[in-house]
Amino acid sequence: MSRQLPLPLPTRPGYRRADLVVGAGNAEAVAWIDRWPDWPQGLLVLAGPPGCGKRHLAEVWRQRSGAPLLLAAEFGQDDPPTLASSGAAAVTAAEDLRSEAALLHLVNLLRERRGTLLLTGRDPPARWPLRLPDLRSRLLAAPLALVARPDDAMLAALAGKLAADRQLVLGAGVVEYLVARGERRYDALAAAIAQLDQHSLAAHRAITLALAREVLTGLRDTIAGQ
Repeated sequence: MSRQLPLPLPTRPGYRRADLVVGAGNAEAVAWIDRWPDWPQGLLVLAGPPGCGKRHLAEVWRQRSGAPLLLAAEFGQDDPPTLASSGAAAVTAAEDLRSEAALLHLVNLLRERRGTLLLTGRDPPARWPLRLPDLRSRLLAAPLALVARPDDAMLAALAGKLAADRQLVLGAGVVEYLVARGERRYDALAAAIAQLDQHSLAAHRAITLALAREVLTGLRDTIAGQ
């Protein structure tokens, strides 16, 4: 069967509140986002593994609050006044923070102005390599919303959303196979569905259980060879 190079068509991930897949693993985090602006100290730390939906939660919050979002690795001394001027701000991937002094300055500015700050990271602040005692103590005292590893129901629901973002329809058997045989990580599931999409386009094949087996086997072989 002939194969063609699939065009890099953009996906359209849904980042509205209605698009959130809510399950046991992220219900607490979703509740905290819905609770805004009633956050103790005006600060919330959202932590969870890659691909768990932190970006989606931060985007839902941004839509409500109008807050700018900035990667911690790009966050510097000139940013706090600008970010604080909006009354709300988000700094993502906070364990990669470039300037602790700048973040402490932002925390202080928003506290003075009764604003709010959302921080996201893979791990809780206790595991971040923080050196400034004042910053560390404030982050450790902040509310922490954890997104846990997904259970089967969450993975199945997320598979449906990821497929819908790519305008794909997955049969129940394909979803069950991905959940049962794939790695139990959000990012691994996203990678598997992206590969299904690419293989289906390249080979002009429907997304079947057989194709799902091929994709997962290929992903395992790739990981084993790294």
